[in-house]
Amino acid sequence: MTVAAVVFYLFAIAVLLGGLMTVLARNPVHSVLWLILAFISSAGLFILMGAEFLAMLLMIVYVGAVAVLFLFVVMMLDIDFAALKAEMARYLPLALLIGVIILMQLALAFGVWSTAEGFEEQLAAPADPAIENTTALGLLLYDRYFLLFQLAGLILLVAMIGAIVLTLRHRADVKRQDPIAQMMRDPKAAMELRDVKSGQGL
Repeated sequence: MTVAAVVFYLFAIAVLLGGLMTVLARNPVHSVLWLILAFISSAGLFILMGAEFLAMLLMIVYVGAVAVLFLFVVMMLDIDFAALKAEMARYLPLALLIGVIILMQLALAFGVWSTAEGFEEQLAAPADPAIENTTALGLLLYDRYFLLFQLAGLILLVAMIGAIVLTLRHRADVKRQDPIAQMMRDPKAAMELRDVKSGQGL
C-alpha cells in the first residue's frame, strides 16, 4: 500500500468520524469542533485529488468563517438544551419514518445505477494536466454550467431574503431610525441658536 493510499484512508476515516460525531455529540460546542475536523479532512482529500484551490476555499470559507461563526453563536446563546432535547424526543418517530423513506429512495436509486461508456478512461484522466485546477474550475462554472451557477446564486438569494423576512420582528419598545423623517425635517425646528453671555451657562 502506497503512502497516498494510507493518507487517503486516514482522511476518509476522519471525515466519517467527524460527520458521525457532529450528529451524535451531546455538547453542541464539541459538535462544532467535530464539524471542523470533517472540513479539514475533506480539504486533505481535495489536496490528494489535486484540487488545491477547492481545499483552500474549504479551509478559508467553511473552517475559517462558517464553523467559527457556528462556534461563537453556540457559545454565546443561552439555550436550554434539556427543553430542546425534550422537543426532539416528541418528533423522533416522525424523524425515523422520514429517515426510512429516504433510505428506501437511496436504495432504489443505487439499485439501477449504471456507469457510462468510457468511465474508466475519464476517471484515470479527469482533466487536462496542462490546465491548472483553478482554470478548469472556472471554465466549468462560468462556461459550461454558467446558467446553473447563476440559478444557484438566485436560489441562495431568495433563501436569504426569506430567512430575513421570517425572523424580522418589529417591537414597539425598540427605537428605530426613520430615514425619511430625518431627511424631511425642518432645520429651523431642529436647531435653536442662543446667545450665551460670557461666564454664564445654559
